[in-house]
Amino acid sequence: MRRALLSLALLPWLGLGAPTRAEPPAGAESASAPAMLVADRVFITPQRILVATGNVEAFQGDVRLRAQKITYDQSNGTLEIAGPIRIDQGGDVTILASAAEMDRDLQNGILSSARMVFKQQLQLASLQMTRVSGRYTQLYKTAVTSCHVCDDGRPPLWQIRAERVTHDQLAQQLYFENAQLRVLDVPVFYFPGIRLPDPTLERTTGFLIPSIRTTSNLGSGVKVPYFFRLGDHRDLTLSPYISGKTRTLEGRYRQAFRTGRITIEGAHTRDDLQTGESRGYIFAQGQFELPKGVNLDFDLKTVSDDAYLADYGLQDLDRLRSEATLTKARRDMLLRAGVYHYKTLRDSEQQEFIPSAIADVTYQQRFSPGRLGGEMRLSLEGHGHRRQSNLTSIGPLPQGRDVARLTADVDWRRNWRLAYGIVAEWQVGAAADAFSVYNDANFANSEIRLAPRSALTLRLPMSRRSAAGHSTYLEPIVQLGWRDVTGEAVPEDESGFVEFDQGNLLALSRFPAIDAREEGLTLVYGFNWARYSTSGWQAFATVGQVIRQDADPRFTKSSGLGGTSSDLLLAGQLRLSEDLSLTARGLLNGSLNFSKAEFRGDWRHSRATVAGTYLWLGTDPAEGRSEESSEMWFDGTYDISPSWRASASLRYDISDARATRAGFGLAYSNECVTVDVTINRRYTSTTSLEPSTDFGFTIALNGFSVNSGNKKYRRSCSNT
Repeated sequence: MRRALLSLALLPWLGLGAPTRAEPPAGAESASAPAMLVADRVFITPQRILVATGNVEAFQGDVRLRAQKITYDQSNGTLEIAGPIRIDQGGDVTILASAAEMDRDLQNGILSSARMVFKQQLQLASLQMTRVSGRYTQLYKTAVTSCHVCDDGRPPLWQIRAERVTHDQLAQQLYFENAQLRVLDVPVFYFPGIRLPDPTLERTTGFLIPSIRTTSNLGSGVKVPYFFRLGDHRDLTLSPYISGKTRTLEGRYRQAFRTGRITIEGAHTRDDLQTGESRGYIFAQGQFELPKGVNLDFDLKTVSDDAYLADYGLQDLDRLRSEATLTKARRDMLLRAGVYHYKTLRDSEQQEFIPSAIADVTYQQRFSPGRLGGEMRLSLEGHGHRRQSNLTSIGPLPQGRDVARLTADVDWRRNWRLAYGIVAEWQVGAAADAFSVYNDANFANSEIRLAPRSALTLRLPMSRRSAAGHSTYLEPIVQLGWRDVTGEAVPEDESGFVEFDQGNLLALSRFPAIDAREEGLTLVYGFNWARYSTSGWQAFATVGQVIRQDADPRFTKSSGLGGTSSDLLLAGQLRLSEDLSLTARGLLNGSLNFSKAEFRGDWRHSRATVAGTYLWLGTDPAEGRSEESSEMWFDGTYDISPSWRASASLRYDISDARATRAGFGLAYSNECVTVDVTINRRYTSTTSLEPSTDFGFTIALNGFSVNSGNKKYRRSCSNT
């Protein structure tokens, strides 16, 4: 404390620390803030020169200087500093030097044998460094690298040698003059002048990391992205992709608004795969918060041809879904309106015969009726879809059929707690549907349908805690349901495939949409079970079955709901820890055979992640499956060492005993370089797609971005 007080008492005499209440001008806080000097020993010579020695520290705004000796001459306002010297600027920039001569504000001066370090990552070593106006730092005969530099003379993995480097602290830019990129001290590239961002800058205009891509269809090519900063809230990235068989320009535009954001990406291509034709795609996404609590979301997709996305390694899609929706949700109300468009990329489908244009509007209101109790739900839903074809459907195929539907629904439900812990729920409701059908001779042009319903559900939740603290939960469930539908048959375009799972076990209709409804009496029974162990593992299970009075021929064989007794639904999950999870679901028929089975496992470790899925589907001609289908998906990563990571993916068709997709990746990353190599193979072929192999290679010099470099692994001189 005595040391600090002595120093502070001398500062006003030196003119270094005169207190002031005036506000500094913008951008000048460091220069005008009071200075402070602290040292083990401070004295004044007869020539009125202040000398500070021993653990000297000087503070000026966000600048902190540490040295062994500082000599201040009041007559010319200069500081002579003896090293080793360390200057820290705001925690982002550090300057090291052996000697320096600077002004009293530490804004101007010359430093010898100096190094500048950004974010403890990128370092610039020079014979001499000049500070100008606190903004510019000039380094002469400079070596720049983010690699660990050893004292034994071995060169770093890469470095940039420049005659002069200028750092603009305000613009956060580095300007190189007469620069060479060297790898293991071997010159690779020469640049008469180049500008790079310093690591403290988050966004700036300039080149991004290039990549090399080689495919069996397009040959070898290079992609060089260039980023345009169009302001604080928008940017544009253009990526020319050139190979022997393609000339492609990819682009991405992003903009943030006060109430939302948009992203548009796309590409324009001229290649040898479709000679003389322009190819490309456009994807656009956006979210906006509109007045009165309304949210606007849109996701638009279009592509020039069915094969483009696969040819250029973009999203693996077999249908493009474009949509725009308006949503308003409160605790007791939901309003949602949306328009959708589908474009098929499947060879088995014809665009003009699928419902490509769809519009949906849904409104639901919930309230609590005072005398009845419970909860009342009122719903209105409008739906329409049309096909591009104008053909009139005569046979079983829909061809040009268009449909419009309006549905009104009222639903009331209430719970009671009965004796012995039984929970009873009674549900009563009714729906009215109005259909309009066009271009189909099999159905009337208009049809009204009424569908009353009711269900009584009984549950008996039970729990038990053992002496060791383990918790077990068991909940038997039984439901008696009834639904009746009056009216003629209507098209069921929306309910093509039915999935029987835990989510719709107790639903009165298990069709995915309300154009199809179940009828008659049904009895559902089953149970939910859970186990929580004090050692950390958890287990969950659901078992259930549906028994109906009359079989419904609309349910396919593999839906598990055919006949008067459904298949037995078996579902469960086992979590052995936070890192391992196993999930399984299956439908077991009366012959004790599975008609559908799915298994998924996820495992995470400090060095590895593994995720896999197995799916088995039985034969079902109604769903276009004449043979059993059995597939497996696998994805995994493994950290071979702190700097090496391997990844692999596989999609294997067990029924055909062949892989459909496979991929492998290998990445190396340390404090100064990242190298990523990938290879992917698509084995399947269609009339528009051929099997292809995609090879990718990317190398990045770390240090010139805010978040770059491997923070987990930094080489030392013993493990380089």
